Amino acid sequence: MRKFAVILLVALVTLIFAQQKLVIWCSEKQVDILQALGQEFKARYGVEVEVQYVPFGDIKPKFLTAAPQGQGADIIVGAHDWVSELVANGLLEPISSFAEINQFFETGLEAFSYGGKLYGLPYALEAIALIYNKDYVPQPPKTIDELIAIAKQIDKEFGGEVRGFIIPATTFYFVVPFIFGYGGYVFKSTPAGLDVKDIGLANEGAIKGLELLKRFVDEGIITPGDNYEIMDSMFREGRAAMIINGPWAIKAYADAGIDYGVALIPDLAPGLVARPFVGVQGFMVNTKSPNLALAKEFLINYIAKKDTMYRIYLADPRLPARKDVLELVKDNPDVVAFTHSAANGIPMPNVPQMGFVWGAMDDALNLVVNGRATPAEAAKTAVERIKAQTQ
Repeated sequence: MRKFAVILLVALVTLIFAQQKLVIWCSEKQVDILQALGQEFKARYGVEVEVQYVPFGDIKPKFLTAAPQGQGADIIVGAHDWVSELVANGLLEPISSFAEINQFFETGLEAFSYGGKLYGLPYALEAIALIYNKDYVPQPPKTIDELIAIAKQIDKEFGGEVRGFIIPATTFYFVVPFIFGYGGYVFKSTPAGLDVKDIGLANEGAIKGLELLKRFVDEGIITPGDNYEIMDSMFREGRAAMIINGPWAIKAYADAGIDYGVALIPDLAPGLVARPFVGVQGFMVNTKSPNLALAKEFLINYIAKKDTMYRIYLADPRLPARKDVLELVKDNPDVVAFTHSAANGIPMPNVPQMGFVWGAMDDALNLVVNGRATPAEAAKTAVERIKAQTQ
C-alpha cells in the first residue's frame, strides 16, 4: 500500500509539472547552454523550459517592472549586486539549504546572501589576480616585499623602458586587496547581513593598506598617473613585468604573444593574504512566480549539480562557483589561479549604499598618491563623505 502511495505521488507531481512551463531570462552567453539543458529537463520531466534572451543591462529593470504583476521570468540569471534591490521589492525567493551546498565556494554563497538568507544560486565568480610576464619574472613573488624587490630590480635594469609593477593607482577596485588584506572593510558583515552604518574604510587595517599604496609611490614603483589604460597597454606591449588585472584581459595578452602567468596577489605579510573584490553571477527565483516550487526544484536538483555546472562552465568559461568543477578544469592554470584569488576575496557589497563608496574612495586614493593628505586623513574624509550620503 505504501509503495502504491509513493507511485501515485510521483505520478501526481509529474502531471502537475507537465502542465507548467518555466521561463528563464538570461544574457547572450547563457542562451545556448540553457536551451540545451531545458530540452533535456523537458525530456526527463515533461516540463517545458523557455529560455529568453534579454540584454544583460535590461534584465533587472525589466524584471522590476514585470515581476510585481506576476509576469516575466520564473528565473533570472544575473549579478549578485542586484539582490538587495530585488529583495527590498519583494521579488526574490530565498533558496533553502540543499544537499551539495558545501561544494560551492563560500564567497559565491555569501555574495547571494542578504539578511541571513540565500537568494541566488552562484555559477561563476570573477576577481583580479597578479599577472606576470615570464620573460622578466620566471616565478611570481609570494610576498609584497618580494614583489617590491623584483619590481625595483627590473626598473633599474631596464631604465624605465620596462616597468616592474603597475596598478591603477587611484582606482579603488584595484587597491582593495591591500585594504581588505590588512583588515579594512566596506560595510561590517554580520549574521543578519551587512551593517551599512559600520564602515571600516578608516580603521587600522584600511590605513595600512593605503600606507602600502603610498609606499609604492614613495619608492618609485608606481606613479600617481598610472591608470588602467597605461597598465593594460604596457603589459600587452611587453613593457610591464607585473600587473593586477582580471580574467577579462587574458585573451588580449595571449593574442599579443605575451608569455604570461597568473598567480595570487602576494601576501601582505606571512599568513596575511590579499583579498580582492569578488563579483558573482547566478540564478535567482521570482517569488511571485506561479511556478515557484518547480523553479526551485529546477535550480536545486538540476542546475546546481556538478555535471550541469561543468557544462555551463564549458559553454561560458568563467571562474566556476563549485569546488569540484574547478577540479575538473585544473589543467587550466589561469582559471585555477583566478578562482583561488576569488576564494580569498570578499563579495562586492550587494546593497545600494555601495554606490556612494566608489567615488569617495577613488578621491581618497588621489589624495594619498599625490601627497595631498596622509592615508589616515584621506580615509577619514572618505568615510565621513560616505556616511553623509548613506545615513
